[in-house]
Amino acid sequence: MDKLRLHGFNNLTKSLSFNIYDICYARTQAQKKAYIAYLDDMFNADRLTQILTEVSDMIGAHILNVARQDYEPEGASVTILIAEETAYEGPVPDAVVGHLDKSHITVHTYPEFHPDDGISTFRADIDVSTCGLISPLKALDHLIRSFESDVVTLDYRVRGFTRDVDGGKHFIDHKIASIQDYIAPDIRDRYQMVDVNVLSERIFHTKMRLTEFDLDEYLFAENAADLAPEEAEVLTDRIAGEITDIFYGRNFN
Repeated sequence: MDKLRLHGFNNLTKSLSFNIYDICYARTQAQKKAYIAYLDDMFNADRLTQILTEVSDMIGAHILNVARQDYEPEGASVTILIAEETAYEGPVPDAVVGHLDKSHITVHTYPEFHPDDGISTFRADIDVSTCGLISPLKALDHLIRSFESDVVTLDYRVRGFTRDVDGGKHFIDHKIASIQDYIAPDIRDRYQMVDVNVLSERIFHTKMRLTEFDLDEYLFAENAADLAPEEAEVLTDRIAGEITDIFYGRNFN
């Protein structure tokens, strides 16, 4: 798509939303608490602020304000207000500044565990919303790699319209057929992906799940080699079932 010559500010809003899930098996109550404590330390407000600051740098945004909070007993939230540098020289109208100040990046974490069968799940919800020329799609790979998750769901939508110098409306300013187009090949090779896209409405949805399964990667404070074969098989089925439930958004048990 040729670069658009716009009348004023590009006020298309581009929103990228993540749900990411990390699954773990923690056998005892002590292991469950230790796993939650590990996650709470690994993804505390300071660490999340670092990740979102890196995202801001990658998409070319400027941070205006940071609000962050660690919660008791666990969990954290970070909200970053961002702005885009004006794309043209000269005075910037107040209305344009208002639009720019509505861009933001947020993350909220939700550690939890099953009350009976030892399955623990860490979920993080991330939203990157921009207006102007900057695009949240530039940060896709970095966000996926930062959390190394078992299941990822992605939603991307372009809202509003902007006008060219002749007054014509443009409802999108870049080519996209799927979110997958913006994910690095090495990441795509590691995940099974399913799309649900509505191109006419500029709505794109992609679900991802890891294709390789190594039981050791899901055990907290235990090794698969120390388990009886029958127990290893049961745990493999249980953990894989949890991943399948989350990936398809329904219970299969």
